[in-house]
Amino acid sequence: MMNTQPTTPKHKIAVLPGDGIGPEVTEQAIKVMDAVGERFDTVFEYCHADVGAIAIDRHGDPLPEETVEACLNADAVFFGAIGHPKYDNDPSAKVRPEQGLLRLRKALGLYANIRPVKTYDKVLHLSPLREDRVKGTDLVIFRELTSGIYFGEKGTAADGQSAFDTCSYQVEEIGRITHLAFQQAMLRRKKVTLVDKANVLETSRLWRKAVKEIAPQYPEVALDFMFVDNAAMQLIQYPTQFDVILTNNMFGDILSDEASVLTGSMGLLPSASVGLHTSMYEPIHGSYPQAAGQDIANPMAAILSAAMLVESLGLHEAANAIRVSVQYVLEKGIGTPELKPGMVYGCSQLGDLIAHLVAEPEDEILVREEKISQRLSTII
Repeated sequence: MMNTQPTTPKHKIAVLPGDGIGPEVTEQAIKVMDAVGERFDTVFEYCHADVGAIAIDRHGDPLPEETVEACLNADAVFFGAIGHPKYDNDPSAKVRPEQGLLRLRKALGLYANIRPVKTYDKVLHLSPLREDRVKGTDLVIFRELTSGIYFGEKGTAADGQSAFDTCSYQVEEIGRITHLAFQQAMLRRKKVTLVDKANVLETSRLWRKAVKEIAPQYPEVALDFMFVDNAAMQLIQYPTQFDVILTNNMFGDILSDEASVLTGSMGLLPSASVGLHTSMYEPIHGSYPQAAGQDIANPMAAILSAAMLVESLGLHEAANAIRVSVQYVLEKGIGTPELKPGMVYGCSQLGDLIAHLVAEPEDEILVREEKISQRLSTII
């Protein structure tokens, strides 16, 4: 007789902890993913690989071929952080950790960077803006990642008195990220804002034309347009008006960094990069080497990146469980030192707590609230 028992889903995850606090926050994200596996009956198979400064030290290459292979053979990639002072402070260094990241983006065909920016009431006081300005902010920036002025032809005249950078886009490149942005908007508040400079740039006019042609395929989504200089001001003045922001490579680079300060901590911000071959998930903060090994790094951005990863695998309920657990912890005044919380937890301890909350059914979380406040979770 054939065995008709359903098999447990398995997902191959390439794990690239990287440098600085990367390994520490990655470890916490893995704890949470394991909790997802326990509660939602799925299995994550991890393949760890080196990238960045640690890869240079071990292999003489910031992106060894075996790392690329591990990523290409995975259902998703989890990335920690890269960078080390011995390379940052040496302008003559020929090999740098960042070269590994750029090559990895190219190898995986990562064409769309996705950065959610959400504020949490309990830490609004950490934002440099007034609380009434940022309260309720919940937006996502879709940045095109493989074309535009960063990748166009560039050069400097022989006499050194002039230089040029060419910005070029193809309709196909605009179209693939536009569909992603509209699909995300359908799951949110159904609004897309295209940020460009169509009053000056020919490439921006192409973006408008291409996006307008795609928009009718999503009749429920409202589309509006905003010049990038105005968008930069509006992000500070009225950030709550935005739902999904769609823009090119350079504008997205600038605006996503601007938006990252709204929450008051980069330790709360995840990201995803969607690729032709596979996709990569990573916290937006850097390697922060000064904090490495001290168990003080905030793992929430990494954990929220894990939420984006499991969601991409179709585990929507699991992703929501992670986000609810993070919000619950923040509401209880728990966090790492940089959040200035009522209860200071270390990086590892916070990872244990969030993993515990994900694994436990919601009705049991409330029962255990007193234990959590006393740091007496069965996991901690």
